[in-house]
Amino acid sequence: MTISNQHARPRLIIAGTGSGAGKTTVTLGLMKALARSGMSVQGFKCGPDYIDPTYHTAVTGRASRNLDAWMTSPEYVKEAFAKASAGHDISIIEGVMGLYDGKDPLSNTGSTAEIALVTQTPVILVVDVRSMARSAAAIVLGFQQLEPELNIAGVIVNRCGSAGHYSIVKKAIEQMCGIPVVGWLKREEDMSIPERHLGLVPAIERGELEPLFERAADALLEGTDLDAIIAIAKAAPDIEEELFMNHEDVSRQNPDPMSTGAHLKCSEDSTSGECDERRTSSSPVIAVARDAAFNFYYPDNLELLEAAGARLKYFSPLAGEDIPSEADGIYLGGGFPEEFAALIADNVSFLEGLREAFRSEMPLFAECGGYMVLAETLTNREGLTYNMAGIIPAQVQMQAKRAALGYREARAVEDSFLLKKGEVIRGHEFHYSTMTYQEEGDIPYAYETKGLRGMKQEGYARGNVVAGYTHVHLGSHPGAAGRWVQHCQSYRLRRSGQHI
Repeated sequence: MTISNQHARPRLIIAGTGSGAGKTTVTLGLMKALARSGMSVQGFKCGPDYIDPTYHTAVTGRASRNLDAWMTSPEYVKEAFAKASAGHDISIIEGVMGLYDGKDPLSNTGSTAEIALVTQTPVILVVDVRSMARSAAAIVLGFQQLEPELNIAGVIVNRCGSAGHYSIVKKAIEQMCGIPVVGWLKREEDMSIPERHLGLVPAIERGELEPLFERAADALLEGTDLDAIIAIAKAAPDIEEELFMNHEDVSRQNPDPMSTGAHLKCSEDSTSGECDERRTSSSPVIAVARDAAFNFYYPDNLELLEAAGARLKYFSPLAGEDIPSEADGIYLGGGFPEEFAALIADNVSFLEGLREAFRSEMPLFAECGGYMVLAETLTNREGLTYNMAGIIPAQVQMQAKRAALGYREARAVEDSFLLKKGEVIRGHEFHYSTMTYQEEGDIPYAYETKGLRGMKQEGYARGNVVAGYTHVHLGSHPGAAGRWVQHCQSYRLRRSGQHI
C-alpha cells in the first residue's frame, strides 16, 4: 500500500467492551497478519502499560509507543502519534481495559475513548459473545450511544461457538447498530494470551511466544475480512497540518536559562559537519541499562533526552557489562531484576560502578526495577537474598500479592536534577515488591505521590540520585528532560576540569 498524502495516517483502535474481551489477541493477530502481507505496521498502546507494547514490538519489528493523554496531554498525544505514525502503511492502537474505562468514571479521561477522540481514529470494538445472540446488539448499541462523537466503525466478535452462532450475532448487530461485523474468533481457550507473570517479557525476547502470534494471525484470518479492516483504517481522516510541528524542539524541552544548548553552540564560521561533530563530542552521555532485567522504558523518554542534547549509550548488566566509562549520567529503568538477581549480584563491577557514580555525584535516575537494584539486598519469591548496590539503605522483598497499581502524580519533596521542589511529574506505579528502609524516621523521599488511595511518600533522593517505584513520563513536565541533561553536562564539564 502506498501512502500518497503525507498527512494520511491509515489507523485503527482495537478496543474491548471490558478487560478480557480479547482485544490483545485480536490486536496481535491483526498486526501479524498485516505484517505478513508486507505492510509496515506501527503499534501503539493506550495508557501506561509496558507489556503489551513489548508484544507489539516483537510482532511488528518496530518499537510500539504509549499514547496517554492523562500522563501527558491531548496536544502531546497528537504530536507523538503524528511523528511515530509517519511513513508507515498502517497504525494499530490497542486499547486499555474497556473502551470507556479510565481514570474517571464520569468522563473519558485516561480511557481508550479519549485517545480515539484526540487522534480521530476509527474504533473496532471486540465483543465477547459467549452465551448470547441478539443481546450482543444491545451491548454494541450501548457503546455507540454513550459517546456519539466516537467513530465505532466495526465489530469483531470473539469466542463464538460456531459459524452459525457468528451468523446470528452478526445479523443482530448489523441490523440494530448500522455498522459492519468484520470478523470473528472461535472459542479456543489455548488462544488466550498468557497471564502477565514476571518472566513473560524475557520469554517474549527469546522468541518463545512467536508460535502464539502466528496462531493468532491464522485464527483472525480464518474468520475476518482483512480488506474491510484495511478500508476502515484508510477512511480515517487526515492528520491536521498543525500537528506537524517540530516535536524535537529543544527549546520546548529546556525552558530553563541554563539549557544544554548554551554549552553546545557552534561559531558562525563553523561548517555544518564541524558543528555536528563538535556538538556530538560535547554532548553529555547518559548510560541506559537495557536487557531482560531492565527493559521498561517509554520510548518518548529516551527521545526527549536525546532532543534535549544527550547521547544515549546502552549497556547490559546481565551480559556482564560495566557502566560505560564515558557516562555522565545513568538511567536504570524498570523490568525484572528479581528474575536475574543472581546475575546482577555477580556483576560486581556494575554494582561498584553505581556506587562510584553515587560518590562522584553523577546524575543517577532509577525507577521501579532500577530502584530495587539500588537497595542493599533483594529477596526473591523463593526466599533467596542477594546483595545489590547498597546506595539506598533498605531491603527489597518480593511478594505474591501486588503491592501497587495505578496512575501517580509525583510532587518533588526537594530540589533535584529532575524536578524543583514542589514541581509535579506524572507517571504510573506497578510492582510486587516492597522497599523497607532501615531508618523510618529520616528518609530522604523523592516524591509525594497522589493516587486513588490518597497521598504517600515514596522513593529516594540524596545527592544526585533520584529513584522511586513511579515510572515517570518526561512528556508530562516539559522542563524535566532538559534539566536532567543540563546536570549531566555540568557533571561532564566538572569531570574534565572545565567550568560552566
